[in-house]
Amino acid sequence: MQLVSASLIGLTLALAPVAALAERRSLAHTIYYQDLGYAIGGYDPVSFFRHDEPLQGQTTYAVMWKGVTWLFSSAEHQAIFEANPRAYAPQFGGYCAYGVSVGKLVSGDPHAFEIRDGALFMLHSPEVQVRWNGARQERLSAAQENWPEILRD
Repeated sequence: MQLVSASLIGLTLALAPVAALAERRSLAHTIYYQDLGYAIGGYDPVSFFRHDEPLQGQTTYAVMWKGVTWLFSSAEHQAIFEANPRAYAPQFGGYCAYGVSVGKLVSGDPHAFEIRDGALFMLHSPEVQVRWNGARQERLSAAQENWPEILRD
């Protein structure tokens, strides 16, 4: 019996790094919501920060990042994104932050968004945005907790 126990312990210890690597891979592989074949429905992610409103991107200014095509309204915005895409890509893959907070993947609407602490959060609709605003910190904490689990599924 000791031989079996020692073997099981050895196998468990040997596989622990593999399990940790799989966990890191799933977290590194963020999924991004696509509409019409483009991230954020073809809206320019930099425009949310630079213009306080979404601008429609153009196929002339396109970047493939994380397996998704991102469109931009100008060459300048494309270059800004390429220099630091994580700074401009929406949180939770562009899915509705409120939806993620309740464990669901729901489309984000480019016209219902919030920039908070330098991060872009998409919401499903203006009505959902009101609910998000009513309990923002609690919803954000729940979304951050749920997101890794959603990525694993």
